[in-house]
Amino acid sequence: MKQLLPLLALILLPIAFSCTQEKEHTAPAIHARDSVSMMTSYGVNTLISDSGVMKYRIVTEKWEVNTVRNPSRWIFERGLFLEQFDEKFHVQAYIQSDTAYFYDQLKLWELRGRVRVRTADGLRFQSQELYWDQMRHELYSNQFSHLVTPDRELQGAYFRSDERLTHYMISNTKGSFIKGDMLSSEGDTIISAPDTTKQKLRPQQQPSARTSM
Repeated sequence: MKQLLPLLALILLPIAFSCTQEKEHTAPAIHARDSVSMMTSYGVNTLISDSGVMKYRIVTEKWEVNTVRNPSRWIFERGLFLEQFDEKFHVQAYIQSDTAYFYDQLKLWELRGRVRVRTADGLRFQSQELYWDQMRHELYSNQFSHLVTPDRELQGAYFRSDERLTHYMISNTKGSFIKGDMLSSEGDTIISAPDTTKQKLRPQQQPSARTSM
């Protein structure tokens, strides 16, 4: 019996030690592909400069910046309203869409869902899709597009233009005719968008921007 006691102690010692040893809890490693936006801002009403010159005003409910995805991008999933300025800070165009993406490395805007454009010259454009290539200084769409100028209306399946909307073309055209009431001022939401959007985001009412890193 006395000889069994030391042997029993040697057997029980490792078991007792394993019961008291703390177990480390670990989580799976986070990979770059799993990362979410690097920055998210809410209630945005801000000016954007290019080469030291104010070029745009962005108004949006939610603005995400993701530098992990390739290509990196700005994401506006809750709508975008954008004003474009000239060198003298005069408004040249209003642009709005339900969803927008800006690929900053490519200098490419992708606008989707009820895209509306209105220029200072009175030209109006609408489609469900519009790409704005700032490197090539052009706009294009592969979706049905409707263009209204001061004296005619055009609509077709493909649209391309310079970014100032002074030279444009629509292929597979379904009509080229004197302007009628297909796009009346009552139905063109972008006409009232600049005033109503800014009114919601006046300084005394503007929601505080919350940024999460």
